[in-house]
Amino acid sequence: MLKFLATAALAALISVPALAEDIKVGVTPGEHAEIMEKVKDIAAKKGLNIEILEFSDYVVPNQALADGDLNANSFQHQPYLDNQIADRGFDLVAVGKTITTPMGVYSKKVKSLSELADGATVAIPNDPTNGGRALLVLAKEGLIKVNPDAGLKAGPADIIENPKNIQISELDAAQLPRSLDDVDAAVINTNYALEAGLNPTKDSIAIEGSESPYANVIVVRSADKDAPWVKTLVEAYHDDSIKAFITDHYKGAIIASW
Repeated sequence: MLKFLATAALAALISVPALAEDIKVGVTPGEHAEIMEKVKDIAAKKGLNIEILEFSDYVVPNQALADGDLNANSFQHQPYLDNQIADRGFDLVAVGKTITTPMGVYSKKVKSLSELADGATVAIPNDPTNGGRALLVLAKEGLIKVNPDAGLKAGPADIIENPKNIQISELDAAQLPRSLDDVDAAVINTNYALEAGLNPTKDSIAIEGSESPYANVIVVRSADKDAPWVKTLVEAYHDDSIKAFITDHYKGAIIASW
């Protein structure tokens, strides 16, 4: 009997994962939250327990991470992270790529950008990185021309040609889908478009090209970048089943970037 108990106890010890840790990961609603729910299941099998916290904007998740209220976040692309680090001094680092969500232009009033009237109002995100990204989408479509020296951080002041006198309205990114009743068009991030029931591949009147540099990333504090749980989190996200889920569920509206 004692031998049986000892054997059972040894077997129980062997079955316990080498890594058993709890972490908090911040995401924004929509695809980032949906994918992280799938990642959570895979990570749990590796001994990493993820608590998912949703944030309704792009500003708070990095501050929460820097303050230690989160262990990681997964909601932003690399240029946005770079801008936040430069502007706010966060000691954060990307540890793995996740998805690319092409930004699209949507309208309830016109079916193409060429139909926009002189003086039409187009809404864009009010944060510098996504605002610049939106302007570059409009520039690629020939609606405006942006000073090339502005790079990815272009703002309305960097518009050097505006033949239709387009009025740029800067709004919080989460509010853009609701603005469609009031503006002529809006350039909307895919996560907020999907949350509002808009399909980027079907409902947009223009969409960002595949050459976009805006791949999203998993971010942690620099001090944690070599922690074992970080490796487990990235491995769980990069699991083949996650890529299959992204492909099947979003049908090209979102692309796995690893």
